[in-house]
Amino acid sequence: MRPFVFWGDDLPMVWGVSRMSCALVETTDIQKCVSALRLSLSLGATGLPDNQAMLEILRVTFPFFALVLCGYLAARLKFLPLEAIPGLNGFVLFFALPCMLFRFGSDTPIAQLLDAGVFFTYLFCAAVIVGFSIAISLNRRIRWNDASLGALVAAFPNTGFMGVPLLVALLGPQAVGPAIVTIVVDLVFTSSLCVALSRMDAAGEHGAAVAARKALAGVLRNPMPWAISLGAAFSFWDLVLIGPVAKTVGLLADAASPVALFTIGAVLARSQMLAHERPEGPLRMADYLPISLIKLVLHPVLVLLVGLTAIQWGVRIDPFALQVMVLVAALPSASNVSLLAERLGADNGRIARVILMTTAVAFLTFSGAVAFFKA
Repeated sequence: MRPFVFWGDDLPMVWGVSRMSCALVETTDIQKCVSALRLSLSLGATGLPDNQAMLEILRVTFPFFALVLCGYLAARLKFLPLEAIPGLNGFVLFFALPCMLFRFGSDTPIAQLLDAGVFFTYLFCAAVIVGFSIAISLNRRIRWNDASLGALVAAFPNTGFMGVPLLVALLGPQAVGPAIVTIVVDLVFTSSLCVALSRMDAAGEHGAAVAARKALAGVLRNPMPWAISLGAAFSFWDLVLIGPVAKTVGLLADAASPVALFTIGAVLARSQMLAHERPEGPLRMADYLPISLIKLVLHPVLVLLVGLTAIQWGVRIDPFALQVMVLVAALPSASNVSLLAERLGADNGRIARVILMTTAVAFLTFSGAVAFFKA
């Protein structure tokens, strides 16, 4: 079998299967495991990447996190007024990011955008993360509203603002298809589930069903699913935009990544600057550290193990798509969860602290996840 190369021409990479990977999917037949996973490489050394390889990874990931730091410093040093942050957020959400997702969607084969194996595997993992996060969070102080929004920040990676451009830079445009599938899962299903569960405290007043309907209405008002759907339609019918329109969309799409990353940093700085206004008092580390660990460690590990098991059971998941799913899960928490928590009356200080911690630490953990596949 030929090696499965998926790193790019300038940094070739092959994913080998170790005996540990085979053990995780409960098989003792190494060759059978390799065949089932379709990770075509001879068994052998899978040690840590050398320093040069790690530097190559950091060379790609550093600029993305550096832009987040720039936005953070701009807000903290008052170069960027806090009142201007919603304007930046609006530009990214309603103009730049939809154009970027449309362009990626229209350039991606429709089969990759309708990958059922990726969809249901990622959906199952998201549901497990939500349930586990709520189970460990609920107590006398943290009720359904705070626990559900904490679960959302644990299960919802920053794929739109950070993940898609970062994965394209690391793996090439073929990473777009699986990444867009995960965005649809998070926007439509994970968010709606968590918003519905957040209303359980007021079940007699409004009810989870009403909350779920409102959440779905919010999804319909979100331009990202529409941009993805329109791009998929263009891909399916092999349509193209006329020249001037394509140029305009391209300019907005090119602005999405840097402005989005800068805005993430500014939003994090604003949340930290307003943390002293928390009516609940100082945050306890036990309220946000477990959720941060779930996001950065448990989520990607769960996706990897579930994906390997699904492949072993005959589910058609391309190994490259599984790698993309794992790296998506290894991303920091989505910054827009903080805005949702504020709107729903949850403890936004706790949510913002999780987002800040996962974004800061993900520079190392996400690079480590890339290095894991490099090894």
